[in-house]
Amino acid sequence: MATRTTSAPKGTGRGSSGSKAGSSTGRGTGSTASKAARGGSSSTARTRQLPAVEHHQPWLLRVVGGAWLGVGHLVGGGVRRIGHDVSDLPAEDRRDGAALFNLALGIFIATFAWWGLTGWFPDAVYAVVNGTFGWISLLLPLMLFVCAFRLFRQPSDGRGNNRVGIGFLIMTFAGCGLAHILGGQPTVADGFDGLRKAGGMLGFLAAAPLAAIHPAVPAGLYGLLAFISLLIITATPFTAIPRRLRGAYEHLMGIDLMDQEHSGDAHDRSYLERPAPAAPKKKKRKLFGKNGESEAGLEGYVGDEAFEHAVIDDDEREPARPAPGVRRPTQAEIAVEKIKAAQGLGPAPQASPPENATEAIPLVIPGAAAPGKPGAAAPTVPSNPVAPAPPPVPIPQRTEQLSLAGDVTYTLPASDYLTPGSIPKERTEANDAVVAALTDTLTQFNVDATVTGFSRGPTVTRYEIELSPGTKVERVTALSKNISYAVASSDVRILSPIPGKSAIGIEIPNTDRETVSLGDVLRSQNARRTDHPMVMGVGKDVEGGYVVANLAKMPHLLVAGATGAGKSSFVNSMITSILMRATPDEVRMVMVDPKRVELTAYEGVPHLITPIITNPKKAAEALQWVVREMDARYDDLANYGFKHIDDFNKAVRAGKVQPPVDSKRVIRPYPYLLVIVDELADLMMVAPRDVEDSIVRITQLARAAGIHLVLATQRPSVDVVTGLIKANVPSRMAFATSSVTDSRVVLDQPGAEKLIGQGDALFLPMGASKAMRVQGAWVTESEIHKVVEHVKGQLQATYRDDVAAEAPKKQIDDDIGDDLEVLLQATELVVTTQFGSTSMLQRKLRVGFAKAGRLMDLLESRGVVGPSEGSKARDVLVKPDDLAAVLAAMKGQEAPAAADSQTAALSDNANANIAQGGYAEDLVAADLDNRKQNVEYYDGSDSAPGGHGDDEDGSEDAWSLTGR
Repeated sequence: MATRTTSAPKGTGRGSSGSKAGSSTGRGTGSTASKAARGGSSSTARTRQLPAVEHHQPWLLRVVGGAWLGVGHLVGGGVRRIGHDVSDLPAEDRRDGAALFNLALGIFIATFAWWGLTGWFPDAVYAVVNGTFGWISLLLPLMLFVCAFRLFRQPSDGRGNNRVGIGFLIMTFAGCGLAHILGGQPTVADGFDGLRKAGGMLGFLAAAPLAAIHPAVPAGLYGLLAFISLLIITATPFTAIPRRLRGAYEHLMGIDLMDQEHSGDAHDRSYLERPAPAAPKKKKRKLFGKNGESEAGLEGYVGDEAFEHAVIDDDEREPARPAPGVRRPTQAEIAVEKIKAAQGLGPAPQASPPENATEAIPLVIPGAAAPGKPGAAAPTVPSNPVAPAPPPVPIPQRTEQLSLAGDVTYTLPASDYLTPGSIPKERTEANDAVVAALTDTLTQFNVDATVTGFSRGPTVTRYEIELSPGTKVERVTALSKNISYAVASSDVRILSPIPGKSAIGIEIPNTDRETVSLGDVLRSQNARRTDHPMVMGVGKDVEGGYVVANLAKMPHLLVAGATGAGKSSFVNSMITSILMRATPDEVRMVMVDPKRVELTAYEGVPHLITPIITNPKKAAEALQWVVREMDARYDDLANYGFKHIDDFNKAVRAGKVQPPVDSKRVIRPYPYLLVIVDELADLMMVAPRDVEDSIVRITQLARAAGIHLVLATQRPSVDVVTGLIKANVPSRMAFATSSVTDSRVVLDQPGAEKLIGQGDALFLPMGASKAMRVQGAWVTESEIHKVVEHVKGQLQATYRDDVAAEAPKKQIDDDIGDDLEVLLQATELVVTTQFGSTSMLQRKLRVGFAKAGRLMDLLESRGVVGPSEGSKARDVLVKPDDLAAVLAAMKGQEAPAAADSQTAALSDNANANIAQGGYAEDLVAADLDNRKQNVEYYDGSDSAPGGHGDDEDGSEDAWSLTGR
């Protein structure tokens, strides 16, 4: 492979073109690694220095160089579009000049080696190349083509290109040596015709010295060298040879592509009012960053690690570094040794026994372990069998033909997008050590109880303790601190009793935690048992069983916990479960993400009916739209006589629901609507009343309408999770909280403060008497991106414009300015009380005298109150019935039609009464009487001893307010 060419400069380009010319003329693959190491500084230096060099070059060289690069870019553009499209390669990274040179050299050698062209020039080239390499020159064009192909498509992979070039050089050298042995070992004295038919001069020099010993020596040596060169070219270690061969066989036979597909029943795909355009077909999956740089080389994301720790303790991770070749202890074994050392059960220094050793006989309970012999009791304590690992068979695929676009087939994501988790363990040595420690603790405090078994979960293990007749449960629960001391863990939780069993449960965290993969949960039998689109994977319980929940049966869920406890991971698992199991016409979602980064990965999925909402004010409007959507669904249910949206959808699909005769409406099935609020506290800070009203109304009524709400918050306080919200959200998911108070707010009971975090949670579904402890399912960022890319590749998102519509801009008068809100409050207060007083505005609105006086002036300019009359209260010119119209006018909006119609109706009634000669005179008399009483009241207040005017100095004393 050529690494340098001096006949390809470009003189007319500038910017990136100049850098391309310089990089292609003076650098091959060998300089790519150094360029990557130097970064942008080397590129800038080349850009600055090239023009000065190019001005000294002849114009003919510049023209030839420009033509050469032009041809190289043309050929490279075609090569980069073959197979996986990499045509978006940055211009400054291309090496099209060097790649074209390798391609041209390979074609040039192939003219005589493959095609047998004759003439003085081909004969001369044949004499040089074939005389040097022998019949190995037949392979040189292939090597040059491979090098050119890599330079065209992967010019920045300098290390890989160098590896391939070195491998080809070793292969050529070894091939020439083998060709010399196989060609009969010709010599120079026999003539060059014999060398050309063997390994050429290179093969003679390589194999002749070794062949003097024995011909088998160079044959074996260069055969091994050729095999090693093949491994170098393919980047295959010796240990990976069987795996590579097996993978190649499976790929050639199509075994890795075999997938068990089951076509489900056809569903009506006509919910969307507008046909959703099919997503453009992607040639290959390719990710690019915001700045244009390729992200195809990313190996993962920050969120791919399941358990992250803030403290890095070297003593914990490396207690002692043994000699090379000696087995190092695992974390579980280190924890077991600590528990044994704390109980005195481990190996102790040898010492002489005491004289009265025979008299010190400890009390031994049947079935308990004697001190110093933990292994005697451990085998007698059975462990509950762990749920078997899910079979490797993938999730049955459902393929639905969408009616909204006849040529679009929506396919659910494949199950292999979600990787399996760690293999569950039934028991470990750590469990046996904890059993021995518990038994010893019960023995020391003379508690007649026995550890009868344990259930190992992914995060915690529940040990079952049965009491003998006559033993109080309090004898065990009172030993909570002692048990924590014995097992060297502060996160011990005692259940008395275990639900459904006559036993006490002690939950102790495992020293070797297991990762619960969302793929394993969705592949479990519990998830396969139902095809409901709202089923999500929760995780694993303490007994090792998979927990799967149906969001439609909850029907609403509250998720709370401290920062870093696992709420966002749970929300990601829930959304990913919906994307894996449901089509866009079965489930639609509204996502509210005030933090703006938690749900960004799901932007653009076709299940969304609106872009992800990040503005808390727009979130309140979206919740109000959900209320309107709920009312519209209930109208249809009431009109057609159904009690649940599922029954209505079945009837629509069966054709039993028909619109009225003259109606042009097309009735379609309603999908489930899932509303996800990632941070409720931000919404409650901005618009607490509107948000609470919308949430309460949705949670009270939306169950039968197929609308379900998931609220997540990291601040479970009473001002965020109010009593009305708790009363209407029956299902709770509590992660680790910072205090007992927060646990009581979420679960109405303690327990969440003893969780160990990172997905450990208490799940209290609707109807359950006690919360179950689960380890939340984990889904990595890479898996989320795979699922989202697959879903977005099926359909494009079609958003509704009325969910979070932009509020119309208000035409507010300049004199009002920023006082609109307080002016509206003042208007409502003055009109409803029919009392226009500056001091009243000071007291009610808690503003100063200057602000209250300005508000009164604004009200006078809008015709709400009359002019000032000294110390008297101002006349209120607007009746309460006209309040809505006045408020709308101040906001710059049109008067509400309802208010106008109501005012017109009242005026019509009044005119009718006057025309009939009825009680109109009585109304006028009553109004005059009220005005007279008001005037007398204020006159009395202002003229009373010690009274003060309420418009000028802005104060009234208590005596004047009594009206005496």
